[in-house]
Amino acid sequence: MSNEVEVSIVCNTYNHGKYIRDALNGFVMQKTDFKYEILVHDDASTDDTADIIREFEAKYPEIIKPIYQKENQYHKVFSILCQFQYPRVQGKYIAMCEGDDYWTDPYKLQKQYDSLKSHPGIDICAHSSDLINAEDGSKQGEVHHYDEVTVIPVEDVISGGGSFVATSSLFFKKEIVTEPKKFFEINPIDYTIQIGGSLSGGMLYLPDNMSAYRVSVPGSWSVKVDKNRKANLVSVNETSACLKQLDKDTEKKYHKMLSKMIFRLFLAKVHLKLLIMFNR
Repeated sequence: MSNEVEVSIVCNTYNHGKYIRDALNGFVMQKTDFKYEILVHDDASTDDTADIIREFEAKYPEIIKPIYQKENQYHKVFSILCQFQYPRVQGKYIAMCEGDDYWTDPYKLQKQYDSLKSHPGIDICAHSSDLINAEDGSKQGEVHHYDEVTVIPVEDVISGGGSFVATSSLFFKKEIVTEPKKFFEINPIDYTIQIGGSLSGGMLYLPDNMSAYRVSVPGSWSVKVDKNRKANLVSVNETSACLKQLDKDTEKKYHKMLSKMIFRLFLAKVHLKLLIMFNR
């Protein structure tokens, strides 16, 4: 096995004391023929999240590389991933998993690594995932699109709106986020990672179910945005600006699909403004 890191696992966490142990166990159980690192960023959690990370760090000091913030950075920096995580990536590939999600297959990294190696014209890979109720742990559904290995076209990734695949299933070449196109810099989220990764040759999809995405986790970004109309409006505006820039970056190659998505966002923006105006 080479001493060079091939894959960097990127995990952001905040007050995930109930969940982070599952995420970390999913990382350290990976069986690979290559070296990987685990980059955890704790954003000054007020529960026992940091203590649990330290427990794993003490047991696996060579692979777990945490950042423990003393002050919460969520509202201080443009992007925690861009500011603190991506700059320290050593691997050629990045695997994403937030602290409230987890992996269920010990060969997940190896399967995705081998799959991208065998498809040199493709930069990103995803797979099927379970949807898990954060309150009781029950299965709520599954993110599953195909029963065989499939290359998903860019248009389908764009139309998916970010929820086409689970973030915990994303595995991609690091250049997608370390040498990004302009559209990604406007809104560096999982949706734009999916798009940026698929531009060169589509998204490689594996039917294997290898991770779990927890739904409606208290305090999560998606829950905060759903409950806050103004925050939701900001998110819609940023995504719209991002897709308009994407249209320019790709010289209108996907103009038809992007126009549809931008129009949907416009309707969502009008709806949100009305709700805010009438305080509903």
